[in-house]
Amino acid sequence: MAINVEKLSDAAGAAISGLDLTQELSTDDTQALKQAWQDHMVLLLRGQELTEEEQERFCRTFGEIAGLKSQNTDSKFLFVTNKEDPNVATAVQIGEMMFHYDQAYSEHPCKASTLYSIEIPDIGGNTSFANCCAVYDQLSDKWKDRLEGKTALNYFNYATNPSLRPDQIDPDAPQYSHPVIRTHSETGRKSVYVNRLMTIRINDVKKEESDEILTYLFDLIESPHNIYEHVWQVNDLVLWDNRCTAHARQHYDPEKRRLLRRMTILDEKPVV
Repeated sequence: MAINVEKLSDAAGAAISGLDLTQELSTDDTQALKQAWQDHMVLLLRGQELTEEEQERFCRTFGEIAGLKSQNTDSKFLFVTNKEDPNVATAVQIGEMMFHYDQAYSEHPCKASTLYSIEIPDIGGNTSFANCCAVYDQLSDKWKDRLEGKTALNYFNYATNPSLRPDQIDPDAPQYSHPVIRTHSETGRKSVYVNRLMTIRINDVKKEESDEILTYLFDLIESPHNIYEHVWQVNDLVLWDNRCTAHARQHYDPEKRRLLRRMTILDEKPVV
């Protein structure tokens, strides 16, 4: 059965069918999968009953496995959930989570992330993906010139409230500055590399200008026409390009169980 690629939205995303991820992928399927990922940035593979080992094998199609930066653990997997589990590495998060790039607060953010859904609430908890290459393309020449060469400070403190933009900054919490405009190492496309959750300020400008720039960019990133919103089903595997797509979690009832297994993929190239 040949791989089938079905576009999910005008912004981003494609559903992939014709693959059984419990089996080794052929060379042709691997190449088709990588091309679909470059074309659509977010891939959905639905109805896959996967073990941890099978999810890891899929991830290794795209690169080496990245470690967890938000916790001190050797685990390759992070279980994103709303209920603590002492037996596994968990990120206990309730309700909404603002748009962000995974690990943007570190020197070497991951290239890609995967989430595999194990338990899903009947309503809410959708994940929104923003196409930040499209965001860059929508900037006027004046804005592109204004942003070229600028950097921004990204910050994340898991010990406080990891789902919402912080009011105060702990100087000892993880933080790193990256270019506001990032060039994709494979496609060469430019994208806007800031996000509402983690990007604190534009460097080397006054606070008023920084606030103006970030407000404009955050609003553009979160415009509905730039977003694919994924409604989860159990046994969904979603892969997204963390170099050019920001993502957010929508609100859901914290009394209802939500459990997803996350694995990230190392970026061989620095942010440029």
